[in-house]
Amino acid sequence: MNKSINEFMEKQIEQSIEVKQAIISNKGLMSLIEEISVKAVELYEKGNKVMLAGNGGSAADAQHIAGELVSRFYFDRPGLPSIALTTDTSILTAIGNDYGYDRLFSRQIQANGVEGDMFIGISTSGNSANVIKALEECKNKNIITVGFTGESGGKMAALCDYCIKIPSNETPRIQESHILVGHIICSIIEEAIFGQGFNTPLVFASQES
Repeated sequence: MNKSINEFMEKQIEQSIEVKQAIISNKGLMSLIEEISVKAVELYEKGNKVMLAGNGGSAADAQHIAGELVSRFYFDRPGLPSIALTTDTSILTAIGNDYGYDRLFSRQIQANGVEGDMFIGISTSGNSANVIKALEECKNKNIITVGFTGESGGKMAALCDYCIKIPSNETPRIQESHILVGHIICSIIEEAIFGQGFNTPLVFASQES
């Protein structure tokens, strides 16, 4: 293999590891991920749901996370209600045609979201207009809002109840960490509700004496 290509690949991997190490080192960020997970467990126990949305790669991440919740993650268990607002082409094209692209997600939240649900908006820049409008609609309906963004948080940071700001400004590194955080949240939810993955019960920091 060409050495320069090998070095290029190694650099990409090293950069990804560095971002994940920065997440581990950020105790506030780690606590925030736990707090979001606790909120998700509580809303599921009350019969609510999680909705997700994003654009491009972030749309794929929204669908990925919804799939982990509805189907399964580490072990077999009942499905958990979760909707990716990026998948129904008839709904998307109808809203886009009638109201514009910026309303793609807010209109669906208006139609399907209820108080006590959670919406996870994913945007590496934190400035996606349709995600921002979705967050604004969530405020009208008392829906818990979570943002997955890059380091700056963008305009989304001020609109979210919780904002996961990945410590990077590079889109690929941010996206890699978004799905990592999504996986962590899915695994905590699954374990906390169904409790089959570990030998001992999962204990949140708020429960520790």
